[in-house]
Amino acid sequence: MFTTFIDPFTDFGFKKIFGEEASKPHLIDFLNSLLPSFAQIKDLSFKNLEQLPSIENERKAVYDIYCQGANGEYFIVELQKLKQDFFKDRTLFYATFPIQQQAQKGAWDFKLAPVYCIAILDFTFDDDRANVFEVVHKVNLKDQNNNVFSDKLTLMYLEMPNFKKGLEELETRLDKWLFFINNLKDLQSIPELLRDETFSSAFEVAKFSNLDQQGRDLYEYSLKIVRDHYATQQTAFREGRAEGEAVGEARGREAGILEERTRATQKMLEVAKILRAAGQTLEQIQAATGSRAA
Repeated sequence: MFTTFIDPFTDFGFKKIFGEEASKPHLIDFLNSLLPSFAQIKDLSFKNLEQLPSIENERKAVYDIYCQGANGEYFIVELQKLKQDFFKDRTLFYATFPIQQQAQKGAWDFKLAPVYCIAILDFTFDDDRANVFEVVHKVNLKDQNNNVFSDKLTLMYLEMPNFKKGLEELETRLDKWLFFINNLKDLQSIPELLRDETFSSAFEVAKFSNLDQQGRDLYEYSLKIVRDHYATQQTAFREGRAEGEAVGEARGREAGILEERTRATQKMLEVAKILRAAGQTLEQIQAATGSRAA
């Protein structure tokens, strides 16, 4: 199937658009659209994506994008295509690595640089929040009075299926980036509203026709992984539903048989009482009802 632009919800596409040195302006612009005015980024540097723990044999963290701002702040940017259990715990686990790595040898006053963990989700959380249709879900450490306890760790979850705006409804810079991410693979040309320098560059990087053969092979492989994961998930869902329906039918049959036996027993007892009241002997009642006792 012909496509003009690559899919940013693939590992290759996401890193191509936001995670390469040439794509740094796109990432800075996107992050600044999420951050408050006092925390805007002027420049950043990419860091080693694979972070090793301080204790041997502990699990390592592998990030999609890991970078550090010019003011020392750390950014983890993750793309998550499929829903998984304990994803919030996963982001907390990942966020601990840039915190621990700030430890200094010798005398140290424990002052930390801020850490931002940003997760772009192609699904929504199933939770009890009042505003479940919000796109940006921002989390800070707060006390019982809802006051910020520490601003050194910020988690941001972008629940992309909740973003429903069309081109004519885009108002903010963040709106434009969310539209870009959500709709890029389906666009055939660059919308007029997204023709500034940064977006034009992002579209140019995302053009499938601009990929060399190695890039195309890597992109196709990345697409295959997404499709295989989706197919596996759907198969597991169908098998689980079929198994549940089979168990339900079996239990239903067992319940129906038990209910029928209960009704028959009650009917037999009613008949036995009537015959007993009519003066029938025990033997006569047993013969009439097919029971051994009345």
